[in-house]
Amino acid sequence: MNILKTFSSDRLAELIQRFPKIRIAVLGDFFLDKYLEVDPRLAETSLETGKIAHQVVCVRSSPGAAGTIVSNLAALGAGALHAIGLTGDDGEGYELRQGLSDLRCSTDRLIYAPDRKTPTYLKPRDITDPSLAGEHNRYDTKNRTPTPSLIQEQILAALDALLPQVDAVIVQDQVEEEDCGVVTGRVMTALAERASQYPNVIFWADSRRRIRRFRSVIIKPNQFEAVGWESAPPDARVPMDQLGEATLQLRREIGAPICTTCSSAGMLVSDPELTWVPAVRVEGPIDPTGAGDSATAGAVLALAAGATLPEAALVGNLVASITIQQLATTGVARPEELLPRLALWQSQQGK
Repeated sequence: MNILKTFSSDRLAELIQRFPKIRIAVLGDFFLDKYLEVDPRLAETSLETGKIAHQVVCVRSSPGAAGTIVSNLAALGAGALHAIGLTGDDGEGYELRQGLSDLRCSTDRLIYAPDRKTPTYLKPRDITDPSLAGEHNRYDTKNRTPTPSLIQEQILAALDALLPQVDAVIVQDQVEEEDCGVVTGRVMTALAERASQYPNVIFWADSRRRIRRFRSVIIKPNQFEAVGWESAPPDARVPMDQLGEATLQLRREIGAPICTTCSSAGMLVSDPELTWVPAVRVEGPIDPTGAGDSATAGAVLALAAGATLPEAALVGNLVASITIQQLATTGVARPEELLPRLALWQSQQGK
């Protein structure tokens, strides 16, 4: 197994300079992340029920799930960005579309579906505690009935319209309920076909539940998904020899490169030979929310800019090491932050 030990600042700077020319479509489940900032010092007791009435002093929202990828692509300076997915005809859909537009992402291919809800993560949190402990229980709004055939046809038509115009397609399958989101079985099959028809376009997919079902596109499983573990105990690690064998086998099944994530340890990539890409070690409190999405954004941008898969995985690691240090928010990394973070990684590799 190879280990990526060297990566120069000049090479990284070269890739970053190409980011503004990269055109990317993000296809998948766009959620609205909606934060309710609660001040516990203002809590009241309801006269009607006797229960605590939490007082919201600020409401902030941002694109989540596939939108988190867009946020990171925009922060990294990507060129044209396109969203392919759906929203309901509701207030959350309005906020989500506005948030994407503010990120320079076109919503022309984001389908209005009046009979569907805009998926939303409602996140109340204590403004006096910025740590993860300050987050209250989350309230999720998702579609739990199968996505209508007509909407699936519209999604594929949007993909076909954009494929001649983009350098990469990132697929984010967030909805866990079978065929209830954007990335249905039919869409997965079509993606494999399109990947074969457009060999010059990078196809990259991530999924909450179905990562092993993709074919002919680069996938990003975690170490447990790679070996087929349904549930892993806390702090579990897959032995490296077992992970390497599983990654090679998965590559044969998928028919495309694999980028296996191992949490804070790094990534194991196959293109087709195995290369271990160490992570950046960071100190202090972290918030891993959205780390995988930020890593995807960095890796795909680097790939589209001409990086090898190991180089792209390292760029993804650099980005994620920056975003996890931003607490109580969906973190992003900016181009000017990458070179100092590379210097930290180099020092950790003994360079």
